[in-house]
Amino acid sequence: MKKISSTSTILIALLLGIVIGYVINKIWADDPITAKNISGYFDLISYGFLRLIKMIIAPLVFSTLTIGIAHMAKGEGLGRVGLKTMAWFLAASFISLLVGLILVNFFKPGVNLKMPLPDEGATTNIIATAMSLRGFMEHLIPRSFAEAMVQNEILSIVVFSLFFGIGAGASGDKAKVILDAIEGLAEIMLKMTTYVMKVAPLAVFAAMASAISSKGIGILRTYALFMGEFYISLGVLWAMLILAGFFFVGPLVFRLLGLIKGSILLAFSTASSEAAYPKILESLGRFGISQKIGSFVLPLGYSFNLDGSMMYCTFAVLFIAQAYGIDLSLADQITMMLILMLTSKGMAGVPRASLVVIAGTLIQFHIPEAGLLLLIGIDQFLDMGRSATNVLGNSIATSVIAKSEGQWNMEIARGTLNTTTDHTH
Repeated sequence: MKKISSTSTILIALLLGIVIGYVINKIWADDPITAKNISGYFDLISYGFLRLIKMIIAPLVFSTLTIGIAHMAKGEGLGRVGLKTMAWFLAASFISLLVGLILVNFFKPGVNLKMPLPDEGATTNIIATAMSLRGFMEHLIPRSFAEAMVQNEILSIVVFSLFFGIGAGASGDKAKVILDAIEGLAEIMLKMTTYVMKVAPLAVFAAMASAISSKGIGILRTYALFMGEFYISLGVLWAMLILAGFFFVGPLVFRLLGLIKGSILLAFSTASSEAAYPKILESLGRFGISQKIGSFVLPLGYSFNLDGSMMYCTFAVLFIAQAYGIDLSLADQITMMLILMLTSKGMAGVPRASLVVIAGTLIQFHIPEAGLLLLIGIDQFLDMGRSATNVLGNSIATSVIAKSEGQWNMEIARGTLNTTTDHTH
């Protein structure tokens, strides 16, 4: 019998979760407390999976990124690759914000919103001040490496790994023992990843069953227009990202899409791009991208290149402004976009990051923060699209940088060379 692919297994789990969640929601339609309790049991499974991912993500990022940087530091190409990477991230961030800005003005989803607005004094329990420049610095520079690892502060771990890798590369043979040990750690973490990912279909099933059984399909109907316009906007952003990938990588970008479709589906189903990180790293290797480039660009992308989340920020802020009848001038909107370019760079270290960034932006432009209550109920379903887009954006970014550095084996990408061939040059 032909073995079912991991992507197919995840898709089956996704559909089964929707069906089971719908049935539970219908059976206990008159008893929402019971439905919520059942949803909580499903949520425990998906929560457990995400905890497993969080358990391995910090040492995986540290080990792979350190090795990648140390190798590049020896070849004196680190500064060049870093500049290319950050230039791409800034351009992608700007385009993502701009797409959200243009399309929310085109669709105007908040203008004809047929539902009561939350009272302007209502509380959202979201701490907006977390995205101040001081807050960003706290997430950027770790007080201690141990604290960053314990708190799973990915942005802080990335910064420490950058300095550690540069120092190790500059130390030459004296650091060989340490680097060999870290390389061994990376291999162990990647092996652990293969075990953890076996639970992914169950986690996808549980995540969807939990969301649908507690919220019901009805919430999707209520917000159908807004969600439809948001996903169309994501589709436009996808087209632009794929077009950019085609321009730099050529037709093989579609081969890349085929390799990462499982990662995209996993991120979509669990509403967590972090859950797909180990799988993306593996897929990029199968696409012929050298380990040192993949291990360098991808962790940075998870901190600085969240394309889906960026687009959502402008889309959501202006949606809330429209709902409350607040007209922001073009100058205000451009200012807002530039502010988001800076404040959103700390997203990786903040829980419910997009909502926190949006809350902070609403306050700055005197838009009722209570408008977030319009989105909180469906944030899980919006986050699914954002997370999938983040995976796509970072995969294409890594491929483009690898191509520009000559660190991409096209024979492996085409599938004409065994992927077990060493391509970590």
